[in-house]
Amino acid sequence: MKKSWIFNSLLAAALLSTGCDSDSDGSGNSAGGTSGEDPETPDDPDGPITPDPDPDPDTLGGSSTGEDPDPEPDDTDDCSFIECDTDSSDTIDTACDLWAQDCPVGEKCMPWANDGGSAWNDARCTPLDSAPGQPGDACTVEGSGVSGIDSCDIGSMCWNVDEENNGVCQSLCQGTPDNSLCDNPAEACVPFNDGALPLCVQQCDPLLGCSDGEGCYPADGGFVCVPDASGPDLGGYADPCEFVNACDPGLLCANAGVVPGCTGSAGCCTNYCDLSGDEPAADCGGVSDGQECISAFPEGMVMPGLEDTGICAIPE
Repeated sequence: MKKSWIFNSLLAAALLSTGCDSDSDGSGNSAGGTSGEDPETPDDPDGPITPDPDPDPDTLGGSSTGEDPDPEPDDTDDCSFIECDTDSSDTIDTACDLWAQDCPVGEKCMPWANDGGSAWNDARCTPLDSAPGQPGDACTVEGSGVSGIDSCDIGSMCWNVDEENNGVCQSLCQGTPDNSLCDNPAEACVPFNDGALPLCVQQCDPLLGCSDGEGCYPADGGFVCVPDASGPDLGGYADPCEFVNACDPGLLCANAGVVPGCTGSAGCCTNYCDLSGDEPAADCGGVSDGQECISAFPEGMVMPGLEDTGICAIPE
């Protein structure tokens, strides 16, 4: 089973962070919110990321800065994020600019967790692999998914890492923070974790979903495919969550007040629904308790092609 990487995010967006043998505390990861704390990461290294989606902030729940769970202590000899045995050089701790890729020859600028946690929060120069992989190629990480040390080329990072430290190279954003771009037109640049992880990720339609165990979550005004970080026992309808990707694929984290029976302090998982259907609310688990199928976007801000995307919620 994969571990769940959980990302920090902006308001209404879910960012990812990653963990080494940490267990979920039941809070999950979700979009929206303002706590900026990271829930404990489920034992599944695909935790996802959550940027700043524009769906109605009154409906979406979770932390605005994404999740940065406090991983539980690990009494084993396994790596504990950056506290792993690596062959890092003196330049490993050199700060750098992810957009400029201004590291010395033979190194690259990479996102990493500088505090031993499970969420990317900084950038540093790390050694460039002798035969680096390109976006879409299989890759490996050294230590953990947030160590910043992997086998991908400059301008990319190893993403969706499993418990054996294997993943796929994914492009970092190019350009500048104010004028970002991705080589793949099907991807969107999302500044996860308050900009510490500017990553190009696949755009998606929540009603169609994603592949490879990823969920379609709110991010940066739209929706993107991010690893499901809910863990094996959480993430279902009405389960508590704190970040967008703390819910199973097909669901998202919404404010506690719009999900009947929610016991989460930040929010609970709820369903997407199809506004074009004959009975849109039929997709909603709490319809008998007042849930309706409402637009996932504020009035006048609906994204082209996603006009039928709705969220199950008790109208506020």
